Amino acid sequence: MRIIKYEPKYRDDLIFMVLEAKNALNRVPTLNDDLLDLNAFYFDKGDLFLIMIDDNDRVIGSVGCNLLPNGEAVLHRLYVKANLKRQGIGSSLLEEAENFARENGRKVMKLHLGEKSTYFESRFFYPKHGYVEYKPDYMKKDL
Repeated sequence: MRIIKYEPKYRDDLIFMVLEAKNALNRVPTLNDDLLDLNAFYFDKGDLFLIMIDDNDRVIGSVGCNLLPNGEAVLHRLYVKANLKRQGIGSSLLEEAENFARENGRKVMKLHLGEKSTYFESRFFYPKHGYVEYKPDYMKKDL
């Protein structure tokens, strides 16, 4: 397994992985606008979108990071293929996003947890990595 910067050849596999991850959480699988145009939402702004691929060159995880001008960064779309959770994939992707933010002078990483009923795993995952809730459904970490 390895983490790489997103490349367009992985578009369909990324979309499939995200939809599968949402379905595993009993959500109606829909796509956020940013996933349909990663260049406009991430790369054209100098931001980052990473994927983890397995030994068969299949997408098994993703994470996006937007750099804000106020010294903060925002984490987006941290997904791991449902049957591969709890193997360190999410932690590795999170670490890479945090490193990117630090390397670009950001001091705080923020994120939105999503709906309590469907993104319940996030509420356990992020605190293990030093994130604290600063308002309902939002967490941050000093980098």
